[in-house]
Amino acid sequence: MAKVGVYVCHCGTNIAGVIDVEAVRAFAEALPEVVVARKDLFMCSDSGQELVKQDIREGLVDRVVVAACTPRTHEPIFRAAVESAGLNKYLFEMANIRDQDSWVHPDNPEQATEKAMKLLASAVGKASRLKPLEDKYVDVTQAALVIGGGVAGISSALELANMGYTTYLVEKEPSIGGIMAQLDKTFPTNDCSACILTPLMVDVGNHPNIKLMTYSEVEEVEGFIGNFTVKVRHKQSYIDWKKCTGCGDCAEVCVEQTKGRIPDEFNQGLSPRGAAYIHFPQAVPKKAVVDAANCISCKGHKFGQEPKISKKTGKPMIAPCQEACPADAIDRSQQFDPNGTIEEIKVGSIVVATGYQVMDKKWFKELAPDSPNVVTALQLERIISATGPSGGKLVRPSDQQKPKTITFVSCVGSRDENFHTYCSRVCCMYMIKQARLLKEKYPDLNINMHFIDVRAAGKEYDEYYTGARKMGINILKGKVGGLEVLPEDRLRVLAYDMEGAVPIEYESDLVVLATAIELPETAKKLAQATGLQFCGSHFYRELHPKLGPVETSVRGLFLAGCCQGPKDIPDTVSQAKGAAAVAAVPLAQGKVKIDPIISEVHAEKCSGCGICIPLCPYDAITFRMVADRPRAEIDMTACKGCGVCTTACPSAAIILHGYEEDQIYAQIAALTA
Repeated sequence: MAKVGVYVCHCGTNIAGVIDVEAVRAFAEALPEVVVARKDLFMCSDSGQELVKQDIREGLVDRVVVAACTPRTHEPIFRAAVESAGLNKYLFEMANIRDQDSWVHPDNPEQATEKAMKLLASAVGKASRLKPLEDKYVDVTQAALVIGGGVAGISSALELANMGYTTYLVEKEPSIGGIMAQLDKTFPTNDCSACILTPLMVDVGNHPNIKLMTYSEVEEVEGFIGNFTVKVRHKQSYIDWKKCTGCGDCAEVCVEQTKGRIPDEFNQGLSPRGAAYIHFPQAVPKKAVVDAANCISCKGHKFGQEPKISKKTGKPMIAPCQEACPADAIDRSQQFDPNGTIEEIKVGSIVVATGYQVMDKKWFKELAPDSPNVVTALQLERIISATGPSGGKLVRPSDQQKPKTITFVSCVGSRDENFHTYCSRVCCMYMIKQARLLKEKYPDLNINMHFIDVRAAGKEYDEYYTGARKMGINILKGKVGGLEVLPEDRLRVLAYDMEGAVPIEYESDLVVLATAIELPETAKKLAQATGLQFCGSHFYRELHPKLGPVETSVRGLFLAGCCQGPKDIPDTVSQAKGAAAVAAVPLAQGKVKIDPIISEVHAEKCSGCGICIPLCPYDAITFRMVADRPRAEIDMTACKGCGVCTTACPSAAIILHGYEEDQIYAQIAALTA
């Protein structure tokens, strides 16, 4: 008969503030399988763990139950303690009497104590029937994948590559750089964004361990930590990048042919681009692509067809972009194929750094989103950037004239119950940065900034904000209720000044909206491919907000940057380097552990019906021939221990280790007694 030791934790007042811990301990002591029952202020402390270890070493117990908090964070601690004392670590069970009891029943201590007893009895019933299990290990593919080529993805890729690992960097755009490449300067130091980012981009392009895959997207991820198989879709560029020199001649002639019909995404739609284009001047790789969906097939030269023959000259009528290309790099012989080509790669770990998008201003009808002089803060970045549509000159989009009054509106879509309740974290600071840069360049410019309140938590951020006030920038506390469009595309601002307790109205030439940071729609597709989950704010969910900020519930997948939540550049880079460090751990170890709590088929009982195969959500089950008869077989590396196959098997031929039938029935009996 098993000798079960029970250890009940006070967890300070988290548990003991609601549950009568001594009563629970005494209850456990009376259970038939229990040989010793103890309590401690903090069972996870060294002294608490030592209680367990000592009882194991002295041979008092051969099964251990700890009634404490969540197994998600504390089960590994206690399993390690049990193993260090010489007991198989899978002869351990936890009863979660904090998250599932004291925290949810704080106003009913008597019934909470009664519930704790049932949870504990259930754990004891299972623990007394536990069997020793052994960890298994598999080799690791010595390569990593980073998804997303913004500053987060760039930082992670360089860290992994510098450790000596082959690193694939996949970016959906033709160049890496992300949103940081679109910024003019960065706060609070006013560094030129391109000046600090471009050297990193060049390092990525030249690094011998980085395989750069731009204009590509991850389509499918299969496998497990240490052995992922990833399908990457390469979009058709219709340009031979081995020949392309990045001269941009094709882009120049194409933008003339398309006559401003295609908005330039890099300039946030404030200028046109051609169907043939280079993403931006400092692009890495600096290669042209042809956006075939928007190509107008000049001179009737369609993709996949031979050019027509001129009746006048008798020569082929090739498209102007081909004529302009001095390297003969444009290949219009390729058939139009929006699906592109698929390349399969194998990696051991994956860092997801897909970044963010700024919320569309169209949602805010009261803020005149259709007015050309109402722009987002990212659009203003492009206006004031030297590589932007006006060459860095501040102009109104409507008439290209310099504005005299400019208005900034914060928290557009953030901290708003109608849209996003979270704070986008960086809006206050980047608006202050933009206002300071404009005031320095145009001292006569009248600048009004409307905040709910200013959030400047960061190194030298508050000093940066205080400096803005000293420069003569008007900072008003209160929300903007609406904008009215006046003749000549001027705008009337309707706001409220909380400090003066008065409504205010004034005319403005240009209004800048700090729209919320949010996860792009494409994030859903990647989540489906990888198994990533979303948090309540619709960003990717980390494993634990405090103790696992870069890990995810999918082992081997890690998060970096704004795809996990809004953050500034320093925090993004810090997290990216942290993600790279933990992603490198399985690569450095060379082997990864396979949790033994997985399913196994008893071939002698299997009838070969195959019911389990389509039910498995992880495609872990296949047939193998045993004595000329098909039998189900489970791939231990793919099985996640969900138990679906176990419950579906009509022959009871599949067991889930750690959750066997007698263990489950013992738990049910204890809970229903």
